[in-house]
Amino acid sequence: MSSDYGYFKEKILALTGFDLHSYKEKQIRRRLGTLMQSLGVDNFRAYYEILKKEPQHLERFFQRATINVSEFFRNPERFRELQETHLPALLARKGRPRVWSAGTSTGEEAYTLAIILSEAIPHYSGIILATDVDQEALQFAQEGIYPPGRLRHLPPGHLEKYFLAAGENYQIKDKIKSRVRFKRHDLLRGPFGRGFDLILCRNVVIYFTEEAKDKIYRGFTQALNPGGILFTGATEQIFASRDLGLINLSPFFYQKN
Repeated sequence: MSSDYGYFKEKILALTGFDLHSYKEKQIRRRLGTLMQSLGVDNFRAYYEILKKEPQHLERFFQRATINVSEFFRNPERFRELQETHLPALLARKGRPRVWSAGTSTGEEAYTLAIILSEAIPHYSGIILATDVDQEALQFAQEGIYPPGRLRHLPPGHLEKYFLAAGENYQIKDKIKSRVRFKRHDLLRGPFGRGFDLILCRNVVIYFTEEAKDKIYRGFTQALNPGGILFTGATEQIFASRDLGLINLSPFFYQKN
């Protein structure tokens, strides 16, 4: 079965450019197991043949392999720290920071950043780059319509200020939507350019191998301007941050030397 999975990884890489070698095998097997079962296949060779011929199942594969679970102001105490401590210091050095939301999933955290910057700089006109490997997640993000459960951590007054009712859901207002540009990008291929002042990548690298994590974090360091900040997820502390050229400002916030 191990060689069966090895075959699958190589074939998926050749077919799509998506590199499963850098993802933790146990987690990927568990995520894909129910999909395979629903298709009546019990081995990865047969599963690949289905993915190769049927685009709708390939899309489902991407959705399951790249976890898309997010919400606005996820871990609100961390965003409060960004808003009250790190962002003011950053804005004192750079009035119009260049921002990247990496592994943005369905867009909640990119829009959260846009809201925070709008609060800090009322006439902020910068564009936040938001990237993800999952094209369907990006399409969802571009539509900007979210169920109420994903808005549960919004600060008081923000629902009325930044959202419009859309049936049982809520749509992000154009003044925020227009400040985020979504692009497809695989983090394992390196950074999306250089010259960023703030990079947010949260609850993404926990699914990667240690080698892949190191590659991604080194890429972020290269992409940051000196003094730029990397904001990671609640379970993604970088213990060897100094080896990467980063200063640990506080848990989950790192600054490039």
